[in-house]
Amino acid sequence: MQILHENPESSTREIANILRISNGSAHYCISELIEKGYVKFKNFTQSKSKSQYLYQLTTEGVTSKAALTVKFLERKRQEYIALKSEIERLEHDSQFFEISQSNKMVKTDE
Repeated sequence: MQILHENPESSTREIANILRISNGSAHYCISELIEKGYVKFKNFTQSKSKSQYLYQLTTEGVTSKAALTVKFLERKRQEYIALKSEIERLEHDSQFFEISQSNKMVKTDE
């Protein structure tokens, strides 16, 4: 939806290239978004070429995109908190290990 929102004139081939998926997969995804009512398309020229469609997010599409963004950000915040905690634990463990190693070296030097 982000790609369609930013580049409504994109073809399915261009979308496929951006997402690194097949053109058929891009077409399927866009068709599903249209079926769900998140995207609508219209012919923006009188051309009969299918590549001349303009994809627009509907109100439902914008709402869904916003909800997905909120969920994504929350998931990323949780991942950040977990990663930060893991880094702190590893730093603590490595400091403990360094102290332990230096204590062993002092004892063997005596």
